Formats: sequence, structure tokens, C-alpha cells
Amino acid sequence: MPTPVVIDPEAPALAARIEHIYISPGHNFFYRDRQNPETYPAVSLPEVNCVAGCGLEGDRFFGFKENYKGQVTFFDLAVFDALSHALGIFDKAPGVLRRNVFVRGLDLNALIGKKFSLQGIVFEGTQECAPCPWMNYSFGKGAEEFMKTRGGLRAKILTSGPLRVGA
Repeated sequence: MPTPVVIDPEAPALAARIEHIYISPGHNFFYRDRQNPETYPAVSLPEVNCVAGCGLEGDRFFGFKENYKGQVTFFDLAVFDALSHALGIFDKAPGVLRRNVFVRGLDLNALIGKKFSLQGIVFEGTQECAPCPWMNYSFGKGAEEFMKTRGGLRAKILTSGPLRVGA
């Protein structure tokens, strides 16, 4: 059963399901504009600990900098499915996109500038997680263009607790 998502006390609860959670211990693409990518894996987890103001334990952006807008990233798995079909690429796992939490049933762009809770953890959507040219490298040619305006959501973590797949 999907977990209710509360945007604010005035808004109706939305339903969402967490399908995948990924973290990575290091940066493959970040700060590597003119270099080859690193080879840190995206590690799939059934659960991750969210730490308010810091990020996801074990992730490359954990404690990155104060008030960082991308302590966690969300991505709509329906967009991943559409991307796979549009480019005819079906042998990639969602983790190649380097987003943390893959959900179904949320309009992520509608959460920009809003506080919302998921599984009892409060987040604040800060901005679109815009795709970069590396998407063409990690997923396939055309991925960056396809993902414009649907690259996911960057968010701050406002309260701590575990986030789980399937709930």
C-alpha cells in the first residue's frame, strides 16, 4: 500500500511508493567535467538512515556542506521507464542515474519549494535535479535531453529516521 505524503497541513495526502534506494560512497561525475568518470558503484539498499541537515548515511553527499540543497534526490520511476522506452535501452538499472530514492505516484516538480513527509520523515523540495551531460555517458545518448524538466527532485532532510523500499 502506498505511503501517504503530506505536502502541508492544507494539502491532501498523496500516495507514493518507494521502489528503490541507492547510495554511492564516492563521486563518479561530480567535479569531473574534463576527466574520465570514477567507478564508485550505486549501491541498492532496502533501507537508509536519513539524517536531518546531513543527508543519507553512507552516501557521497552526506555532510557535504551546510544547508546543502541536495541532501537527498528523488526520481520518478515512471520517467525512468519512459526514458528506457524512448531510447530503446532496457539493460540499465535505475541507479545509473545517480539519484537516491526512486518513487511512483508523485509529481516531483510540484514539490519544489514545499515541505512534505514520507514515511514520517520531513523533507523540503529545493529544486529540480537537473540532468547533466554525463547522463548520455551513464545511460545512453539522448538521456540528458530527454530528462530536461524531469530530472528528479533535490531536497533537504528536515527530520531524521529510516526510509524503506516498498513502504
